Amino acid sequence: MRILFILLFTLWGFIAETQSCTAPENKCDFVCDCTNCEDELDCGYKGEPFVCDFELGDCGWTDGTPDAPYKWERRQRGDWFMDTGPSSDYTIGTATGWFMAVTAVKSEQVSRAMLVSPELKQSAPTCQVSLRYFIWDSGLTDLGPAPLWASVRYRDEDEEAVLWRPEPSSVRGWREATVFVGRISSTFRLVFHSERRVGASADVALDQLHFQHCALPSPSETGCEMFSCSNKACVEQRLVCDGTDDCGDLSDEQSCDEYSRCDFEEGLCNMWDLRSLSPLKWVLTNQRNISNSDPTRGPGRDHSNNTATGHFLYVTVPESGLKTDWAAFQSKLLDPVEDVAPCRMVMYTHQFGPRSGGLTVLVADKNIYPVWERGGALGDLWVRAEVDIVSNDTFQILIMAAIRDFEYGGIGIDSIVLSPECKVSSGTGSLGKIPKPPPHPCTSPERMCDFKEDCDAAKDENTCGDFVYPEGHKGWTDSSVGTQGWLRDQNLTSTEVQLFVAEAAGQQKTPAQMKTPLLGPSGPACTLHFDYALTGSTEHIGALSVRVVDSVFGPQPNVWEFAGKTGTEPESWNHTDVHIGRRKSRFQLVFEGLVAEIHTLSKIKVTNVFFRDCFQNYFPYTPTGVSCNFEEGFCGWFQDNSDNFDWTLLDGSDHTTSVGRSLVVDMWSSSLRGAFGRLLSYTQPSSASNMCLSFFYQLYGPNTGTLNVKLVDDHGYELTLWSRTGAHGNMWHEAHCPVPHQYTAYRLVFEAVRSGFDGRVAIDDVAFSDKPCVSVPRMCSFEGTQCDFSSSGAVHWRLTNGYVSSTIGPKTDHTLETPKGHYMLLNSGSDVLLSGAVSSLTSALIYGTSHTQCLQFWYHMGGVSPGSLTVYLKPVKGERVKIFADSLNQGDVWRHGSGDISTDLVDWQLEFEVIGAGGKNTHVAVDDVHISTHPCESQGSKCSLEKGMCDWSNTQDVLKDRLDWELTSREAETHYPAPDADHTLGHEKGHFLFLPSSDRTAANQNAWLVSPHLPPTKGTCLKFWANMPFTGVSELKVWLRSEGKNTELLSTSETGGSWRRFDTDITSAQEYQIVLEGFKGSSGFLALDDIEYTVGVDCSGRDTDTVKKGRHIDVGGLAASVIVVLLLVSTLIALLVYYLRTKNKQDTPSAGPAGFSNETYEQELTADHISVPPAQNHPMAAGFNYFSDSGDISSVDLD
Repeated sequence: MRILFILLFTLWGFIAETQSCTAPENKCDFVCDCTNCEDELDCGYKGEPFVCDFELGDCGWTDGTPDAPYKWERRQRGDWFMDTGPSSDYTIGTATGWFMAVTAVKSEQVSRAMLVSPELKQSAPTCQVSLRYFIWDSGLTDLGPAPLWASVRYRDEDEEAVLWRPEPSSVRGWREATVFVGRISSTFRLVFHSERRVGASADVALDQLHFQHCALPSPSETGCEMFSCSNKACVEQRLVCDGTDDCGDLSDEQSCDEYSRCDFEEGLCNMWDLRSLSPLKWVLTNQRNISNSDPTRGPGRDHSNNTATGHFLYVTVPESGLKTDWAAFQSKLLDPVEDVAPCRMVMYTHQFGPRSGGLTVLVADKNIYPVWERGGALGDLWVRAEVDIVSNDTFQILIMAAIRDFEYGGIGIDSIVLSPECKVSSGTGSLGKIPKPPPHPCTSPERMCDFKEDCDAAKDENTCGDFVYPEGHKGWTDSSVGTQGWLRDQNLTSTEVQLFVAEAAGQQKTPAQMKTPLLGPSGPACTLHFDYALTGSTEHIGALSVRVVDSVFGPQPNVWEFAGKTGTEPESWNHTDVHIGRRKSRFQLVFEGLVAEIHTLSKIKVTNVFFRDCFQNYFPYTPTGVSCNFEEGFCGWFQDNSDNFDWTLLDGSDHTTSVGRSLVVDMWSSSLRGAFGRLLSYTQPSSASNMCLSFFYQLYGPNTGTLNVKLVDDHGYELTLWSRTGAHGNMWHEAHCPVPHQYTAYRLVFEAVRSGFDGRVAIDDVAFSDKPCVSVPRMCSFEGTQCDFSSSGAVHWRLTNGYVSSTIGPKTDHTLETPKGHYMLLNSGSDVLLSGAVSSLTSALIYGTSHTQCLQFWYHMGGVSPGSLTVYLKPVKGERVKIFADSLNQGDVWRHGSGDISTDLVDWQLEFEVIGAGGKNTHVAVDDVHISTHPCESQGSKCSLEKGMCDWSNTQDVLKDRLDWELTSREAETHYPAPDADHTLGHEKGHFLFLPSSDRTAANQNAWLVSPHLPPTKGTCLKFWANMPFTGVSELKVWLRSEGKNTELLSTSETGGSWRRFDTDITSAQEYQIVLEGFKGSSGFLALDDIEYTVGVDCSGRDTDTVKKGRHIDVGGLAASVIVVLLLVSTLIALLVYYLRTKNKQDTPSAGPAGFSNETYEQELTADHISVPPAQNHPMAAGFNYFSDSGDISSVDLD
């Protein structure tokens, strides 16, 4: 019985405690009253640490416009990259992450969407919400003045006040911001608004909301060493009688009768006078008087009440225009005060937007002189300020604002408190001597602080923050809004100046900030040098960082940061060089420092601040210029600071040595955000001749994206020179990119564009020549270039795409499978190409080789009687040799063509010839031409994948799949799990196709591997080997695809953890394709090898189809015979040619399709001097483009 009583009592206590902690008065008050913080769930955040990342739900946020067409919704990015919205959420950084975003809108009137928080309890003066936001005008429809802002809604639904208004600039990337909520003494809701007339889905979005410092001070159980509030909470003594309710019960603001306080609710408090000599006047007003509908105007709220109806003093650009850029008001005459008991003024300022030029407090006694100043804009909040005044004469306090003539913003003042020492004088006084105004700038504003001396005595640069000038330190101004700020310490016995973090008058729990004036633009070599010290006796002193604030894009991520300590002694200095790089717009540099324990002897200090090589037109000399193997850095390349992410140097992934460096973008990196990263060359001079950019590259992974090479002129015009998309195997490929002659200066660009989150883009061994490319492209997708193919005959072939050729030609290309993709097109209709007329598409001259090569290409023939397509090998001497021919309407599909090429050592050209047949509205198109260095495998043979993917290809149609099958080997694979060996060779060097199951893409995403179009059959056998580990739950399906419909042939999700063979019979009355579809699991992989289909022979070995002579003409033997005859006739000449060529190749570095050679570098510039065997490559069907390929699979063995 006693035990039962104890159990019942314990249960009753638990229930009572639970009911108490979850009582309504404890709900959403920013304090965890329950041990599991149950009382703070779905309060706009998920308990401690009071964060909402939207991964597990909406955290209690609701759409405030449920019946309107424009609304907020919780969403993911989706399975593929869209042309609207963020490329991922911010928290996780993948397609699976969640965020809040607006829907699409298109209306005649401006529509508003509202995202509303749950009801929250009162907040402390320090309450703030840090967040990530996204604003992008993807459709170029105009963002409007207010695409996003935040407000506070009080219990009375009609009472609302604006809290936050970000710059309405369009950037495709997540940006960081803080909403300062401040003291609210009643229940309230936060509301995020978006107003647009026309806008795309998810172009405005929010993520990672973090409520910080919002709880009121809790009662102290041990008493207070500071001020003790009536509710037993403790606050600092300096916060007593300062115009803010810091206790939460107003007890710190009640015994303040001796103070002169003015909240402007009842006028000017018989203390302040708004009359001024300036025509620009301060006005007593409130937000409702300024605007109740336009969120961009006014402070949005007062400080005293935090409402739109509260009053304050305000100055901005008048509607009639700005005639004078300053406004002032003053106090009554005050009695003299001494050092021991100064007159202390506390006030709250709101300096928002580009119109805010700064605020100055002056003392007017016998003279007029400044005693306090705060420059520029501080953000969308009221900032506490303290000013101590000492004067031996009667004096007045003058408060002066500088206003700039920009689009929005202004300066407000509220809640001025004068200490008891500030006594109104009974005497009379006269206005002191007005100081001389500052001299006019010696040059235009945009040339001030641009890192180039334009004025005598460098007056335009000597106060911009560079300590190389004696007054340079004055360019750094404190812009702190919190309890810590920056001060300047100038040693009277030396010229050394130190900037250090100290206690400040602000309220917010934010780092101390020190800013430069607007600088730049800057050049690519711009670097900030400085010494820093974080010293003291505690283990962790604090944190110091450097940030760039762009005049267009706003605050950028930190470019440098340090946390901890540099030493115990005060002079424990470290030195650092911070790369600022090229900035196209004006910008500010910001030091941010936060001391962990400000009341100790801990110090954060900075000195010897210098700018180096920052002038925008300065480009440092690099011995190799744009040519670079990246072993010693970036050479003549630099990061584009206006993109989303950077390229990084990676050790151990070098193309040349496999142990050196290359330049990569790891799409699988969890820290990567955004859609693209760009690498820019230094500005190159104009050139009258064509040039050549050669390099090696990797595009690896199931979801890797695109690599572009572009040319950008000084006006920002971009021209795509070269492009590759999709999986290209875990290997290096060689590229030769022609650069057309330029009449003006230009820059080259490597651009990595994301299509997903699982892959790598890499480049290495870049070489730039002022001579045209002499290597003929072995792969060409016609994206951005014709690859030196030329047109001749009755009608010209043209480079086009589905958008341009909307009536004649394929709707999509083969490479990208989109209307944007390019191909070569010939209009073969009788009204253009007469019956019997001939038109040819011919390659540049290709060097002859001694081994048989394989030509593969894709073609599209449409309409009745489109003409005949014949592909020829055209030697420099002798007759053409037919490789391939077709003359039928193939329907709206791309078909695969191939043929062997045997030329021995005779140079040759490739020729696509079309003869008109008199059809109407007909065409012939060619895409993805590839010449590999091995013979073609016949249609029915096994594809071992040792020489590439044969005639199988990845689809790039995002409506069919999201991922790509990737060609690799166990030896080459370092990132993903893979089989220990392939099936063909049973060796780690053997190749296979695989689909890895990483956590960077959503589970069950698929990849299609597609065969060419095959003829109708009564029995064809498909054989292949598959490998899946026991865990991971990947799945493989085999489909017969005909006339746009899929019929399942086979499905499996296990192979016993090893290679397993699968056979399946195929029957089809129509032409068809085979699709091997893989679905990724939660871990592991799905691998394929030795894929074979036997046309007309079923799996029992029985012949099922009548053998017909196909259109494909294998003339390898015929070509060889022809050339042998030619060689017999001219044996001596051929031997002489062979001897001369061999000798020439031995004596000089090859300019043809041999591997990259570091002989283009000087001996002392690189350690990569090795002999590289010819690179190998394979015929990838996804994203062929213009590059010279000198082999099959580039698995290079180094002796």
